[in-house]
Amino acid sequence: MMEGMNMLKPRYEQMYLLLREKILVGEYSVGERIPSEKELMEEFSVSRITSKKALDMLVQDGIIMRQPGRGSFVIEHKPPFRPGEVPSVLEQALTVSRPKQMVLGVIMEDFSDSYGKEMLAEMERTAQALGVYILLRLSFSRPEVEEKAIRMLREYGVDGLIIYPTRGQNFSPEILRLVIDKFPHVLVDRYMKWTDTTAISTDNVEATRNGVQHLFNYGHRHIGLLASRVTDNVAIEERIEGFVQAHAERGILLDRSSWLTDMNWSVSDEPASTSIDRNVDMVQRMLRDHPQVTALFAMEYELALIAKEAIEKLGMQIPKQLSVICFDSPPSTSALYPFTHLQQQQKEIGKLAVNHVLKHIEGEVISGKISLNATLITGKSTGPAPEPMNVQV
Repeated sequence: MMEGMNMLKPRYEQMYLLLREKILVGEYSVGERIPSEKELMEEFSVSRITSKKALDMLVQDGIIMRQPGRGSFVIEHKPPFRPGEVPSVLEQALTVSRPKQMVLGVIMEDFSDSYGKEMLAEMERTAQALGVYILLRLSFSRPEVEEKAIRMLREYGVDGLIIYPTRGQNFSPEILRLVIDKFPHVLVDRYMKWTDTTAISTDNVEATRNGVQHLFNYGHRHIGLLASRVTDNVAIEERIEGFVQAHAERGILLDRSSWLTDMNWSVSDEPASTSIDRNVDMVQRMLRDHPQVTALFAMEYELALIAKEAIEKLGMQIPKQLSVICFDSPPSTSALYPFTHLQQQQKEIGKLAVNHVLKHIEGEVISGKISLNATLITGKSTGPAPEPMNVQV
């Protein structure tokens, strides 16, 4: 029923234009009741929110009046047109209707040079190319800020949402409400189990398997693991799964006592330097207690930096005595150490996020998880495994 319309326009605006034309040509006369939100929802196969916004625009134009419990009624035909001079829907879109720019809300946990910055930049580039605006809010890993941002952006009237969720064992009630309301949204980096929400992320299991295989090929058999709180991040859970799978495939015994899976470098109630020092001490103690370890797999770039500091404070050399591999790393410069790392397709994730949320707005049903491959970038932090040696206290 909406064929021929500019599909970059929000669904509610397309509905608004069609209803307005029907009123202007007299299909609905003054005083006559027009379809309700529920009836429009069923007719156009859209959410109730979408049909409500279409009716709200007609109210703002002064064409209909909404009466609680009774429905919406035509109160005026305007502007007056002589027979045969009623403009087409396209002409109305250009001259009669109020201009409406499509706006997407983007909520991110945070971003840095190592991860998130390129993704966000690509979202903006893609949106600009399509004539779409983006409103950004950062949650800084605080679920209450994320929930407030979702409510605020919906009240503002954004047409869809792209969300990089906060760390948390459970997703916020506001994200679950988006699913229930069928509000157009896409998740990036993480996904919701047991729902059909569109989520775009890296194939973390396969990426980690490739990273571990890289270390195995260098002769490493005792690999320590560094991760933030496992229950806080589904991506970390997947990376640990890949770590376990890689060992199982080679028949190499896992030593979980050399795993640190409760690391956190951004505790809000302590200075950043204190958090870093605390984590450096944790890594040093683990290496002292496990002298057989010849490599460390850091599940995030920030943990690789912590590992590097711990190793150097112990008077050891990378990669001569200990190799280090991680996920993501800023572009190498003379000021940055070139870690061997798994490079995620941040630009592709950002581009797909914008395109897919626009498809949701247009009414296309896209569900499930979209996984992208990561590329192994060999830096200077990995090399052949040395003979195990004791670390002096």
